[in-house]
Amino acid sequence: MGSSLPRRLGHLSDGLARILRHTLLLLLLGGLVGLACWPLNVIDRLQDELLGLLPAYSGDTWSSAGVLLALSPLLAMPVLLRLQAGAWRDGAGSGIPQSIRSLSDRQEENADMGAAPTLQRAVLWTVASLALMPLGREGPVVQVGAAVAHGLRHRLGSWLPRLSPSQLLAIGGGAGLAGGFNTPLMGLVFMAEELTSSFSMTLVWPSLLVCGMAALMSDLGGQPMFALGRLNTLSPETEQVLWAVPVGLVVGLVGGAFSWVLLRLTTALRKRVSRRPLRYGLVLGLGLAGLALLSRGVSAGDGERLMSAFLDGDTPFIAGGPDPSSAGLAGVLSTLAVTLCRWIGPLIPLASGVPGGLIDPSLTLGGVLGHGGLAALGGDPHLGLALGMAAGLAGATQLPAMTVIFCMRLAADQQLVPGLVVSAVVAAYTARLLQDEPIYHALAECHGLNPPRRDGTGGGE
Repeated sequence: MGSSLPRRLGHLSDGLARILRHTLLLLLLGGLVGLACWPLNVIDRLQDELLGLLPAYSGDTWSSAGVLLALSPLLAMPVLLRLQAGAWRDGAGSGIPQSIRSLSDRQEENADMGAAPTLQRAVLWTVASLALMPLGREGPVVQVGAAVAHGLRHRLGSWLPRLSPSQLLAIGGGAGLAGGFNTPLMGLVFMAEELTSSFSMTLVWPSLLVCGMAALMSDLGGQPMFALGRLNTLSPETEQVLWAVPVGLVVGLVGGAFSWVLLRLTTALRKRVSRRPLRYGLVLGLGLAGLALLSRGVSAGDGERLMSAFLDGDTPFIAGGPDPSSAGLAGVLSTLAVTLCRWIGPLIPLASGVPGGLIDPSLTLGGVLGHGGLAALGGDPHLGLALGMAAGLAGATQLPAMTVIFCMRLAADQQLVPGLVVSAVVAAYTARLLQDEPIYHALAECHGLNPPRRDGTGGGE
């Protein structure tokens, strides 16, 4: 009895020391991921400032600086596609399909998660963002997070918790999303819902630490807590759910169609762009520039500035057309015009392999449609904005759990949970009628990355 107590105390001391060491190293990983995402967040903030020079957001006529910004894809697109077809080919693409492949193929992990492709993807995305291309940033930040986890494992692997290389990579990827959008639970759920298809406590507990620390670093770097501002809608739960079903069905179809077209357009352009990058770059850049000029800048940027304008009641609209918030047929037509711009615009750079993401574009797509739809039908436009964002994102990605958490953070209103849940789930189910495989996995297969399927098959040995 007397000898067992010292042994127990020794085991307890060893266990506490191990927990402390693992906690500190996980916090270190999260801090490094957040720090690595910080430059991308700064670029995203800078893009918002540049958008203020366009007539849709300035409220003025075209200035010389605004025209130059609208025309910048004419130069940026050929440069990007030429780099992607040549020396920087490893930096092409979103970054999420590459991260998914690395989870199952150890031979490809070093190639996908190395410093060179990570920096190349970040630089390519930066150029595209400053040219005001309508891209999100989840692809680069997920890959940056996974790359940081990959590098730390190679240097401090023996000191880290007992996680497999793929588990640590998935946690790092989720932390990248948390650091990029200042939303720790979003990073956790993305890791479990998309990267691993597992909510195992072995992953959830360490992921909470890493994602929380990454989001903290993001907050210190200036990424706002509520990116779109507070929604504060007074719609009761019954009204939310009644509107959520039709919004989920309609916007889910639109989001699913976006992913369906993106996959097929990517397949059609992939080899053509790599063979003739300058020619296709000029054509696609002309398309982006023309769309920006025709829409007064509504089609430009990742969409956050546009959504914030809707919340502020300062709705941008296309020259010659009515405010999308106005009632009647005119408002409906204007909403459809803005929706079409935000539907076509992101397809051009994403399908050609420019690094970026579809979270922000699909949120914006759904938000515009939901806002204008409920305004035309006599409902609360702010409720339509929230439900539409959830339906657009869930329809495009088929990730309803991640969608609900992110939209709650964006709208800063937990009273919207019933409507967001119904809208996201209905949209995800509806989108699956058009696109039967989640878009990130489908894009990975399109690029020949052979990721694991949701049933566990596929992937490298």
